[in-house]
Amino acid sequence: MAADPPTRKRIAETRSVRMVDVARAAGVSSITVSRALNSPDKLSPATLRKVRTAIDRLRYVPNLTAGSLASNRSHTIAVIVPTISNSIFSETIDGLARALAPHGYQLLLGQTQYRLEEEAALVQAFLGRRVDGLVLTGVRHARGVRSSVMRAATPVVETWDLRDRPINMLAGFSNVAAGRTAARYLLDRGYRSLAFIGGEDDRSAKRLQGFRDQALAGGAGAVATALLPSASNPAEAGQALSRIFASGRPRAIFCSNDMLAAGVLFECARLRIGVPGELAIMGFADLPIAASVEPRLTSIQVRATGMGMLAGQMLLGELRGEPPRERVVDLGYAVVERAST
Repeated sequence: MAADPPTRKRIAETRSVRMVDVARAAGVSSITVSRALNSPDKLSPATLRKVRTAIDRLRYVPNLTAGSLASNRSHTIAVIVPTISNSIFSETIDGLARALAPHGYQLLLGQTQYRLEEEAALVQAFLGRRVDGLVLTGVRHARGVRSSVMRAATPVVETWDLRDRPINMLAGFSNVAAGRTAARYLLDRGYRSLAFIGGEDDRSAKRLQGFRDQALAGGAGAVATALLPSASNPAEAGQALSRIFASGRPRAIFCSNDMLAAGVLFECARLRIGVPGELAIMGFADLPIAASVEPRLTSIQVRATGMGMLAGQMLLGELRGEPPRERVVDLGYAVVERAST
């Protein structure tokens, strides 16, 4: 629908407002207005408030494209996650935004649906938009991602996993070690028949690897396993439990995230299977749901928000020419014991 005349007039007036007009209205220099837009942390709260009041009153819309061409900075950071439907990744995005927003950076968000080829396409798209930095989930990427990022000389932080040689920087934890810890926890409580339910993604596979290795070392034998295309759909967890029960009854199940663990718990309630009396259930990530269901879920807690904040701080340091003292930071994890085990 075409804009009515008053609306078109307002648009024209808004586009005619220049940075110098904002500076004059706020009683500051044009450089100060530029700093308010691009580096607000460098201004005093009172000055920043005056500039923002003038911007609002004049309806000034900055030409960010022109600014980025002049400064060679877009003031945008791209973050790529598997899915936004799982709140654990939302926590990482929130931490990243908290670290970057005071310094005038905005986020661009992409989701891969756990497909490496989709991540590769997003990386190319974001690099084409000249983002100042990238935050990637995991350390396994499609062919060409590493070389593309390095060729563009764009700072990047990998998250949610661990390896010795990251593309650039890394803030995460070892999924293999977390799987081992889950198995050790269950073995120490006398559970010998173990099972695993998880997704088909790389990080879930690493948790399974560690879980299997520790179960074998602890004398528990083979781990019954059910893998799902979606790593965070509790409705599919009941079907996975049926597949595991078809080959025997384990005494404890480790799920690669709390949403699946909650789905298993709901299915046990439907089948009138006692938890933990007949089946112990353990989750991963320590999402809010873990402390809300009944019985409450034992889970492995990871610092999702802290991971995002650290990734943001690492990028800011790199953009300021201050590389971090450590390019690989292991944030670790912890077992939160509750009634389900």
